[in-house]
Amino acid sequence: MKVAVVLAIGITALNLVAAESSASNAALKEITLLSDQGNQAAALDKVNAYLSTNPKDAEAMFMKGVILVELGKRDEAIKTFTDLTEKYPNLPEPYNNLAVLYADQGQYDKARKALETAIKTHPSYATAHENLGDIYARLASEAYDKAFKLDTSNARAQSKLSMITNLFGGKSTNVASATSVASKPV
Repeated sequence: MKVAVVLAIGITALNLVAAESSASNAALKEITLLSDQGNQAAALDKVNAYLSTNPKDAEAMFMKGVILVELGKRDEAIKTFTDLTEKYPNLPEPYNNLAVLYADQGQYDKARKALETAIKTHPSYATAHENLGDIYARLASEAYDKAFKLDTSNARAQSKLSMITNLFGGKSTNVASATSVASKPV
């Protein structure tokens, strides 16, 4: 069973706790529009320019991470989401997206830890709970597969492996990413 990482293409509008200035709102809306139109390179240029004058804007940092993923720059996206978790450790979405990127690289232990942190910061974050279940299913699948390969007469391992495969409709497990930050850090 292979883990497929599902990343949403669009960046959705963010619900901010504090009011933003109209200039920054306009800039972020323009970045979102460029990204939604598939113009990721221009969106990245705009978000980088915006962050040069607003380096603490969590929403813009998050947008940058998502844009980097869409551009296939996963290592840079990991760095961006990691920076975001260090600056704003109470936001669960960057941890979730780190988990998605780690899972895509087969780093399931790192993915699990990131999801556990997301859940610790926001216990009602359903996506992180679901993704953690998918990671556990992936780890279980690998363990049952190895057990069966080591002992092909092990009907229990084969049965459990089949059960996990059937649970996901015979398809790979998917890990969903967040496309927006739920709230701005205080």
